[in-house]
Amino acid sequence: MDLRAVQYQKNSEILKKYLPEESVELIAKWIVELDFKLKIKRERSTRLGDYTSPHNGFNHTITVNHNLNKFSFLITLVHEVAHLVTYNEHKNSVNPHGKEWKQNFQKLMQPFLTPDIFPLEIFSALRSYMQNPAATSCTDTKLLRVLKLHDENSDLLFLERIPADTLFLYNGNKIFKKGEKIRKRIKCVEIKSGSTYLFNPLTEVQVFDPSNVQSPL
Repeated sequence: MDLRAVQYQKNSEILKKYLPEESVELIAKWIVELDFKLKIKRERSTRLGDYTSPHNGFNHTITVNHNLNKFSFLITLVHEVAHLVTYNEHKNSVNPHGKEWKQNFQKLMQPFLTPDIFPLEIFSALRSYMQNPAATSCTDTKLLRVLKLHDENSDLLFLERIPADTLFLYNGNKIFKKGEKIRKRIKCVEIKSGSTYLFNPLTEVQVFDPSNVQSPL
């Protein structure tokens, strides 16, 4: 067995933990054929994944957060592979999320756009999103909502589901008051600083209970 075949098998075994089974074969081939390093990272609040072009002797590198459900992981990974392909074609001469990237993302996602891989509710939302994909799938509320239904903690409370003026905890240690919705975001005020922040309606929160002595003050 040659080295590429060995690497393909090794990649396949690892990917089975993170991807829908029907997508593993093609993704494993891409890793070998496109020659990139896939790194599974701890959760990062500012990004789901990223792509780094070759530099200082390092090859293409793609990272994806380890805690994404399998469907979110696949979408994020293909998103980043589209950056790699766009870099190979244009280097840094085009907009990172311009038409060239969008076209590559759409082309690369096409083999996976099937109900055999995605549950019907995700398939429908994803097909709509892919008509004009944005820099992050998190900006598409419909797609994000159905993806979160498949998270391990699918019973978590979303900001959009609590009443206005409710106090809530974000990241476990900051208290906010929910305000009005402004376009696609919800305006909230941090109690301690008085600063205003705009939240995604699907931000995971915890209602603040002042009577709970374990709640931070």
